[in-house]
Amino acid sequence: MDNAAIKNKKGDLTGGSIGKSLIFFFIPILAGTWFQQLYNAVDAAIVGRFVGSEALAAVGGSAALILNLFIGFFIALSTGATVVISHIFGANEDGELGRATGTATAFSLLFGLVCGAVCFIFAPKMLEIMKTPAETMDDAVVYLRICFAVTPAVLMLNTESALLRAVGDSARPFIFMAIACVINIALDLLFIARFNWGVKGAALATVISQCVNCLLLTVTLFTTKQPYKLKLKNIRLHRDMLKRMMRIGLPSGLEASMYSVSNMVIQVAVNSLGTIVVASWSLSGKLDGFYWAMAQATNAAVMSFVGQNYGAGRHDRVHGCVKTGLKLFSIMTVVMSALIITTAPQALKLFTREAEVISTTYTLVLYFVPFYFIWTAIETLSGTLRGCGDTKPIIITGVGICLFRVFWVLVVYRLFPTLFCISISYVIAWSLTLAAMAVYYRRNARRQTGE
Repeated sequence: MDNAAIKNKKGDLTGGSIGKSLIFFFIPILAGTWFQQLYNAVDAAIVGRFVGSEALAAVGGSAALILNLFIGFFIALSTGATVVISHIFGANEDGELGRATGTATAFSLLFGLVCGAVCFIFAPKMLEIMKTPAETMDDAVVYLRICFAVTPAVLMLNTESALLRAVGDSARPFIFMAIACVINIALDLLFIARFNWGVKGAALATVISQCVNCLLLTVTLFTTKQPYKLKLKNIRLHRDMLKRMMRIGLPSGLEASMYSVSNMVIQVAVNSLGTIVVASWSLSGKLDGFYWAMAQATNAAVMSFVGQNYGAGRHDRVHGCVKTGLKLFSIMTVVMSALIITTAPQALKLFTREAEVISTTYTLVLYFVPFYFIWTAIETLSGTLRGCGDTKPIIITGVGICLFRVFWVLVVYRLFPTLFCISISYVIAWSLTLAAMAVYYRRNARRQTGE
């Protein structure tokens, strides 16, 4: 059986019902991101209950944002590889797949080594710049340094998962994520609840599970019989492939950095409100993180689906994905938002026994959750445009969300230094960005879908 025949059976998203193809591809991605969120939540629950709110603030406050700044930049950067590989796969250019996967792998290793070393050295200084509370500083430094020590493996696993999704395989990344989740939970209980290693135990449990996930993905790519098989001779920076990937990935990486920097500015404002608010801000992210995991899965599924169909010249299916995705994912968001709001009062008790933290966290839930449908629409349109290779909307999100938040903290928050003032900036920024994104899509980008 030739490669084209194999591909038509495995991972081809260019035929059949758009709704069924999209949902069956989306479900494993969603399940994987939920498992990831689950073990993040377990980390918070075990740390919060066995160590305390200061440790919870150390793990989920400034340290988490610094990790997101660098790792989030790379994950966004790797979308260039995802789009290029999905275009190649959709266009049946199987001979180019090996070079593309080798280039993406080599870049993730090099970037991981450099980024990990620099961040390990400067972790204390970065936490100091963010005005991390003194009582959480030591734990935050330990947590960051352990996590940054395995940066190459973390970036590899994210790259390899994205590569498999680009060729229509969303099942195996989910399975490996589930295995990693189980390992992380078991090690959390062992290191924190039994050995009393505190924040160090939480960090070690996380990085060990990530390394296992990376190993499983790497073995899969080296042993597959598909045309995207990873070979040692291809693991290098092929200049033409790297250029194509950077053209799409670099703007996305800069966008992710702007998100992270704006969130870090927000975190500085949150830190000024005290340890209880810092812990609550972190905890709210663990609780509604299941929605953010769904939003991430929405973008990934739409981008890969659109990428394959755009590469195959199926512009009708690209626009069909927009219509179907907006309806499908908006309904899911409304249902999930309702579940989060109704279950939050009891769910929060699993993370902490402190009444003030629970009360403040639930207030944050009410500020954010009812408006998540706005973000879902942004993710659907953004995933579509990125799948087509269009990077211009990054300007929209950069201004509408990132710069707006920084302006809000530096100007409005100084006049009204309250938690509500910080929170409402998100909803306003989402609304402005969605309006601008919709106008751009209707006036400029729909020509890419052939409509």
